[in-house]
Amino acid sequence: MSAEQVAAADVLPTQRFRLAIAYDGTDFAGWAKQPGLRTVEGVLEEALYRVLGKTVPPMPRFVVAGRTDAGVHAAGQVAHLDLTEPQLAKITRLQGRHAEFHDGTPRNETASSLLVRRLNGVLGMDRDVVIHTAEPAAEGFDARFSAVWRHYRYRLADADVRKDPILRRTTSWTTASLDVELLHRAATSLVGLHDFQAYCKPRPRATTIRTLQSFSWERDEAGVLVASLTADAFCHSMVRALVGACVAVGEGRMSLAEVVRLRDGGRREIDFRVMPARGLTLVEIGYPEPGLLHARAAETRQRRSHEQVEASTE
Repeated sequence: MSAEQVAAADVLPTQRFRLAIAYDGTDFAGWAKQPGLRTVEGVLEEALYRVLGKTVPPMPRFVVAGRTDAGVHAAGQVAHLDLTEPQLAKITRLQGRHAEFHDGTPRNETASSLLVRRLNGVLGMDRDVVIHTAEPAAEGFDARFSAVWRHYRYRLADADVRKDPILRRTTSWTTASLDVELLHRAATSLVGLHDFQAYCKPRPRATTIRTLQSFSWERDEAGVLVASLTADAFCHSMVRALVGACVAVGEGRMSLAEVVRLRDGGRREIDFRVMPARGLTLVEIGYPEPGLLHARAAETRQRRSHEQVEASTE
């Protein structure tokens, strides 16, 4: 394809689709593409390329709500995808090859359902990433910037629980015996608008100011400790660091006062364990009503400041 054809393809009108995605993160090096590594984004883009074939370029990109780290799972990941008319036509034409169900009744599928079926078909039956749904996105929807909250869950089996090897890929283990009430007290001390630099791995030119909307601990019916965290967004390794600080309190290696001091000091002066990725799952992403999507995206793009943190504590 010539340079002129590529330039023309870049300005083709597109339709945006909202996708619901789930994956077992064990064998992925995170969401984002990385040279030489198997990632969720890389696997999905490869599947999409095989579906679209010669209608590419431009190659559509999966824009995701939360770029999970290596080993982190997702039950409710959200992404958007912009497809051109030729790409949609290619997906629709594929319907003719499998136009009927096994009982002979017509499928009459939409482009959305065909997209899901074709992607999952390429990914295979024994896949560790699944597209649950695809639907035309509401006007102004952006999977990343329109989100108002992300909800994560962390599972930890302590010394008081019988370890279940069947759930070892989604549950971390510890030999310590932990007091759930003490864990919960540590968690609640971290809720609010703060600079979480001491509880994450800062990225260059990226803010570490976040609003932790809720953080709690409980034991499930099997006795496994479950942390639930919701925030407008999370920094790199932030969830696992917050969980690790709570565990350090439960083990007697940190005090509640030290948890708060780190929260307000901006530096990790006390060493504590950042918990393993396998216990962490992205559960759900929250979005505002359709009419507020564009405004929310514009608000999210504004860089937050320390003055906002100080104002929230007055």
